[in-house]
Amino acid sequence: MRLRLLKKNFIAFLVVLTVFVVLFYTIRRAKSETSAEEGEKEITQTAIMVKFDYGTIENMRKSVYDSNYRQFVQNQDRFPSDPEAVVVVQVHNRPAYLKMLIRSLEKVTGIQNTLVVFSHDYFSEEISDMVKEIAFCRVLQIYFPYSTQLYPNEFPGQDPQDCPRDVSKEDAVKKGCLNAEHPDSYGHYREASITQTKHHWWWKLHFVFERVRVLRGYNGFVVFLEEDNYLLPDFLAYFKSMTELRRAKCGDCDILAAGNHNGLSGFQELSSQTETAGWLSTKHNIGMGVSRELYYKLMGCNNAFCTYDDYNWDWTLQNLSGACISKPLKVLVALGSRVLHTGDCGLHQKEGCRPEKALERVDEALKEAQAALFPPALTLTDHGPVQHQPHVKNGGWGDVRDHTLCINYAARL
Repeated sequence: MRLRLLKKNFIAFLVVLTVFVVLFYTIRRAKSETSAEEGEKEITQTAIMVKFDYGTIENMRKSVYDSNYRQFVQNQDRFPSDPEAVVVVQVHNRPAYLKMLIRSLEKVTGIQNTLVVFSHDYFSEEISDMVKEIAFCRVLQIYFPYSTQLYPNEFPGQDPQDCPRDVSKEDAVKKGCLNAEHPDSYGHYREASITQTKHHWWWKLHFVFERVRVLRGYNGFVVFLEEDNYLLPDFLAYFKSMTELRRAKCGDCDILAAGNHNGLSGFQELSSQTETAGWLSTKHNIGMGVSRELYYKLMGCNNAFCTYDDYNWDWTLQNLSGACISKPLKVLVALGSRVLHTGDCGLHQKEGCRPEKALERVDEALKEAQAALFPPALTLTDHGPVQHQPHVKNGGWGDVRDHTLCINYAARL
């Protein structure tokens, strides 16, 4: 009898102990999750008080890493819902053109439901203040941490001991300059200012899809722009229609190109028309919508992208299409462009820039296009050939240091 009683007491003790242990770990886990949430809130709240320090190169480097870690989302309190669309702008140092882009963004219908990410490789108070003034949508600023501005006298900037661009390999070896063994396909040595754009584009792609916390769980397309682009007021509505058309009639389309390089010529007739084609650098590199699925395809070609001897990201991408990526990339293209190119200055042209004239041309063109905006439905009018389009590489990307840095972005983010 006593044994049976002891057995019952022991079982009761085990039950109580089990309940206690479960409660203990449940409470502990809840506290842990609360602490994590509070920690993330603390990061955001602290980020509000962080000021980007432009005083010295070392201070700028620290500010870049700190800002990329904290990821303060501007206007989050005004627009607390999850973003319905994501636009990423690659910014260098053309504030007049960036100002025009911001002006166009403000006029886009539905922009309040969008997250706009500005990715910088040049750091200045003028540009930063311009972005901070945006109040019409959520904004995140990210910063390319390997900018030549942060490394003016060492790689990935221009090291004083680097080989001059046009020196022969024989003379470079005799001279003993740093990269003597690695000229490009045409015998030229790297120029830091030329290599930066491709570096920035590839880093930005990694960072947006892998590291931006506010985009966790976002499965829509991400539209990539540059600072000298200008959006039409129906850009978001049109892009949404493109995604629906893709779902219905072009399930194998890899990229959505909301822009083309024809301006608004014939816009009245072309406004609602789209076509499919194989992706070409010279035609489809403006207003590109990229899905997470395509991002993973591109990451499978990380080495191929980073070692291909062309300093242009878009020509490199065209080389991957049908080469590393076995099936050539297929694009759904807007024939009535919703993205205009305003820049008359860029990587190779630094003088004679007339942004005010570009704005005049855009305003005039928009007056004529106004009546054809917001078409009720899109049509797929043509099916162009989808095939690999080889081209002669442009060089400028022969240095193994560029290859290694580029490949390691995935690990160094």
